Amino acid sequence: MPSFARVGIVGTGAMGAGIAQIAAQAGAAVLLFDAREGAADAAKARLVETWGKLAEKGKLTPEAARTAGERVATAASTADLRDCDLVVEAIVEDLDVKRRVFREIEAAVSPDCVLATNTSSLSVTTIAAACEKPARVAGYHFFNPVPLMRVVEVIAGARTDPAVCDRLAAFAAEMGHRAVRCGDSPGFIVNHAGRGFGTEALQIVAAEGAATFADVDRALRDQVGFRLGPFELMDLTGLDVSQPVMESMHRQFHGEPRFRPSWLLRQRLDAGLLGRKAGEGFYRHGGAGQEPVPEGPAPSAAPRPIWIATAERAWRADLVAIAGAAGWPVAEGPEPPPDAVCLVAPLGYDATQTARLLGIGPARVVAIDGLFGFAKRRVIMGTPATEPDALDAAHALLAADGTPVTRIRDCAGFIAQRAVATIVNIACDMAQAGIAAVEDIDDAVRLGLGYPQGPLALGDAVGPDRIAAILRALHELSGDPRYRLSPWLRRRADLGLSLRTPEPRR
Repeated sequence: MPSFARVGIVGTGAMGAGIAQIAAQAGAAVLLFDAREGAADAAKARLVETWGKLAEKGKLTPEAARTAGERVATAASTADLRDCDLVVEAIVEDLDVKRRVFREIEAAVSPDCVLATNTSSLSVTTIAAACEKPARVAGYHFFNPVPLMRVVEVIAGARTDPAVCDRLAAFAAEMGHRAVRCGDSPGFIVNHAGRGFGTEALQIVAAEGAATFADVDRALRDQVGFRLGPFELMDLTGLDVSQPVMESMHRQFHGEPRFRPSWLLRQRLDAGLLGRKAGEGFYRHGGAGQEPVPEGPAPSAAPRPIWIATAERAWRADLVAIAGAAGWPVAEGPEPPPDAVCLVAPLGYDATQTARLLGIGPARVVAIDGLFGFAKRRVIMGTPATEPDALDAAHALLAADGTPVTRIRDCAGFIAQRAVATIVNIACDMAQAGIAAVEDIDDAVRLGLGYPQGPLALGDAVGPDRIAAILRALHELSGDPRYRLSPWLRRRADLGLSLRTPEPRR
């Protein structure tokens, strides 16, 4: 028998129906209720159809599909939920409505029934406060589509009994989902940890004008390995969803600079540029999907000496190999020759500050991002004083082997460096605050957002010392507190420890 034998689902939209599907497949009897007339019956019919298709594809046996359908029934009112031992609410994200519904459910069920909310953004504690027994109320936040997104946040409110979260976590495992546990804080794990991806992209594009949205998406896809860039993701989610969440998170954290929203999203929302659902957002979307933004051709340039300056030996070796393969000479020595392009590879700094620190003239300085290697995309930038022929020469050299090159304006931390550092830094603050265990933070983000790695694992792969160096440089050049180091990151970088090293017990 599953941990909960009789499960009630209140709200039968996409989320409620998805939860019902995996609960029934795990062996629970499921009772669907929806205040909209006919909605529960329609949801049951869709579930039966879904199971039939899964059986046709060989993903379920015909017997399993039939049995799952037989486990689902509909309820005419919340009173019909009286025999349930778990009720999951999956209705509109409106606090007053949820509190009213929870009072109705509590009045109908037994004293031992667990009550769970699938809220993605509202306080579990505040919802539970509407109940006479808030100890049995917890958050149970699934992701859409529920059967495919195999992670669920189990959220303890201020008065939630830990045993309730234990039971919900066990039930999640029976349904084939990874349960990640966290305290009740704005955004829980996934929506909190995911803030840096979009906000830093908007900072680069809207606040600094350093790159286009397509430049940012390409860099983060190709250099880091994200499935979608931040602007592609906003188009997929829809600005009518992502923009209010961004503003809400900033407000709930009392103006935390790391979560600062951008004027650009409000403007585009008002213009109706919502994304895929509107046919146009940051990209145009047609019958064939997202329309690509073309990249211009690489310039042509005759070979000339390249002088390379970087503290990273591996980066220098790679750049020397690229120049050698293209037949361009590499100038040696502590000073660049008069005719050489000065190729520098800073960490966190912009091209201008790098030229100043190296004591070389800015006219021939071109900076390249080496943090994630040079295999799939190369991102370069000049100083405001860099001569066009020097920038064109560097571009031509770096594109000679067919690797795409993105040119941006002078920008501290390029694109990938600063976005990844921000993501890692926010996750470190979450670990410092004890919002969730380090393994739960990593798994929640990897599974819930599709990142190539969890943020703490990503920070370890890059190197905590490098992440700290990038943030220190960004903070130094901008003065913006959004780049201040998390104590969790600073201490582990200083001690040479993994970012997944837990705090000792007190």
